[in-house]
Amino acid sequence: MRLTEDLIDQLKEKLGRENVMSLPALEKVVVNVGVGDASADKKLLNPVVEHLEMVTGQKAVITKARKSVAGFKLREGQPIGAKVTLRGVKMNDFVTRLISVVIPRVRDFRGLERNMDGHGNLTVALKEQSVFPEIPFDKIGNRVRGFSITFVTTSDKDEDGEALLESIGLPFKEKEE
Repeated sequence: MRLTEDLIDQLKEKLGRENVMSLPALEKVVVNVGVGDASADKKLLNPVVEHLEMVTGQKAVITKARKSVAGFKLREGQPIGAKVTLRGVKMNDFVTRLISVVIPRVRDFRGLERNMDGHGNLTVALKEQSVFPEIPFDKIGNRVRGFSITFVTTSDKDEDGEALLESIGLPFKEKEE
């Protein structure tokens, strides 16, 4: 996401840095959908891949199981979901649409949780694909799927990554004291 001069100045002040090159940046955004039922019926992946491609504007990659898990009736190499990795202009467009169009459509939205991974990255879960206006409501069918969106930053600290994502415009929940 491209930051304006004002946002860069605010980020420098917030993080206490002088050099622009030392500021964290958004490296990529990964949109992932897990389809647990795909192990039984591979046809369930087709609409998921189609929806993912509609939302991101990029070809989706089918993800496969790394290990066999007998309890889930899952074998190594079985398709279990799809993902798209966005960078550059497509990433910027997706983040802009997410902030300005999709998040306001989420029912009872109170802000994003501040669940960083320890390296300045954030994963957000959306429970329904219907919040994306690109997906026609009649195409959803009887199965509602959620999206997992991971924001990967160049930061190695949660505070820096959180400051970057706030300056981009992600609406976090208020900090509790």
